[in-house]
Amino acid sequence: MKAKSIKGKSPEEIKIALDGSMADGFKPTLAIVFISVKQDRKAVSEILAQYDIDVFGATSCGEFIDGHQSKGEIVMMLMDLSREAYSILLEGMEGLSIQEAAKQVANSALTQFANPALIICSTGVTSPGELFDGTALVYELSESMGRDKIFFGGMAGDDFTLKETAVFTQNGETNHGLVALVLNADKVSLNGMAITGWKRLGISRKVTRSNGKLLYSIDGKPAVDMYLKYLGKGKEAADRYFDVLNELSFDYPFIVERENSDEVLIKGPMSIDHDENALVTDMEMKEGEKFWFSVPPDFDIVQEIVDEATDVKNSVGEDADALLVFSCAGREPALGPLVTMENEGLAEVWNSPMAGFYTYGEFGRAKNGQQHNHSAACCWVAMKEK
Repeated sequence: MKAKSIKGKSPEEIKIALDGSMADGFKPTLAIVFISVKQDRKAVSEILAQYDIDVFGATSCGEFIDGHQSKGEIVMMLMDLSREAYSILLEGMEGLSIQEAAKQVANSALTQFANPALIICSTGVTSPGELFDGTALVYELSESMGRDKIFFGGMAGDDFTLKETAVFTQNGETNHGLVALVLNADKVSLNGMAITGWKRLGISRKVTRSNGKLLYSIDGKPAVDMYLKYLGKGKEAADRYFDVLNELSFDYPFIVERENSDEVLIKGPMSIDHDENALVTDMEMKEGEKFWFSVPPDFDIVQEIVDEATDVKNSVGEDADALLVFSCAGREPALGPLVTMENEGLAEVWNSPMAGFYTYGEFGRAKNGQQHNHSAACCWVAMKEK
């Protein structure tokens, strides 16, 4: 499989870049498109239709290819993959639960290929500020497809407005649902990992009272007071306008230890519910769950991710044809220029074209673990046609 990544600030620029990529006889069958909500998705799909190129697309919170990072623009990975090795599913969820939609995708994937693997993007918000339940999606996909099956991806973004996201194909789109690139894993291999790199701060803590995404108490003390005071923001506890997401969550998320497992997940406070005196988290924190506060990331976080990718690459023993990166939208403000080094480092390790976007949540297999819905993670997947 041959792959090329291109970029543009408009549909017109994408057409020019597409023509340029095909000047040497390259004939892509598939375009993986990451695009700002400010751009005309329909126009881009129509351009790709003129060249008989299938579309797998998601809106972004910033997008990047090797050598370029942007906001408000368009990037895409072009591949000349045999159409016998893949199909694309778009599942809108009007009238369906996440579990029902996930089962339909899983059943379709298993019908098409005996050994399917997925690249999957869901929408990111179901209403202003309400995140898509990626945990339910990942759990149902794993149960319905089998826990040995592999999938990677992320939640669509909308330039951090938290209003409306979309996933789309050549023939349609949805603002509440998911799109899946179903691959025949006997023909295309996927190797990847979801990794965060955040480090623990101090002693472990325990969730002593919670209800869904509302975290009421930590170690028997009010969660709002404890979190803010521990990070030197005690006076902000009573401020209804204090922006927990942008002021603290990106740099100081929670590191959660999985029960009976070496796996750790990142979960982050999104806001304060002052009426309930509770922290609102991006994922449920269950009573009895053990976790740590974290320290802000430094250069070591990039080195860890590159080193882990190098280990995977060495075990595989070959370069990739294409690399996709689904990086949490919170990593960019937390890491600054390091996030570009992270993305570029992954492309250098796999010696392949790269494309990715900043997401509202990531789907992927943790190191030595199972598939999970992640927060604050860099989730990457290297693709190779066999």
